[in-house]
Amino acid sequence: MDFVKNLAAASMKADAPKVQIGDTVRVHVRITEGDKSRIQMFEGTVIAKNNSGIAETFTVRRISYGVGVERVFPVHSPNVAKVETIRHGKVRRAKLYYLRDRVGKAAKVKEQI
Repeated sequence: MDFVKNLAAASMKADAPKVQIGDTVRVHVRITEGDKSRIQMFEGTVIAKNNSGIAETFTVRRISYGVGVERVFPVHSPNVAKVETIRHGKVRRAKLYYLRDRVGKAAKVKEQI
């Protein structure tokens, strides 16, 4: 069991992104198409964090052309090149699933001062 823990610890990122619930983030994702690779950005609000250790993930939600889009990113994935925090949100919940039912300004999270 110690071997598995050591292997997981070795594959974890040393500079893992510090994302909090309610933050607006810009995630730089490495996309590989054939033999070419490029960086694609996904910007939105962090609505959930799950698990811990090597399996830690966070869910980002945004509205794209009037449709809500959610994407789950593994924190320690090599495909996640960089995570920029644009603004910190003031929230009182661990999961912001209630934002799925809201549209327009009601779906915004207040900024932390």
